Amino acid sequence: MRDAIFPLVVGLVAWLGFDLLQGQRDTARIERDAAVFEVTGLREAARISGEMLAERDAIDLQRTQELNDERMENDGLRLAVRTGLKRLRVNATCSAPTTGITGAGGLADGGSAELTEDARQDYFTLRDQLALSKQMILGLQDHVRRVCLR
Repeated sequence: MRDAIFPLVVGLVAWLGFDLLQGQRDTARIERDAAVFEVTGLREAARISGEMLAERDAIDLQRTQELNDERMENDGLRLAVRTGLKRLRVNATCSAPTTGITGAGGLADGGSAELTEDARQDYFTLRDQLALSKQMILGLQDHVRRVCLR
């Protein structure tokens, strides 16, 4: 009877061992499939992030170049005003003096109204700040449209 039980016990142990290995194999396959799925998702996320960063950099480059162009235009205008090639004019009218002057009325300085030197510098500073604000707003709008709403 010993000879009959021994092969039976060996067969039972082998069958249990095989069943255990089969369960481990199935668990390993499930873990592998989950890891492959996660890797695929991470690669897609990395691709999308790369595209978004590239789009952000393109927006930044475009808006920075436009800002530099506007600042160069402002610097050119500032130089032209300083050298006298152009003048900054103010849309203003001068009222006639209300004193008791009789005869032909006239102004002592009949030239057009113009900004003082301090006001000119303020004007150009405001133009630079306006250009910067404009490009920042346009850049943020582009970023929302082309990156965030993607």
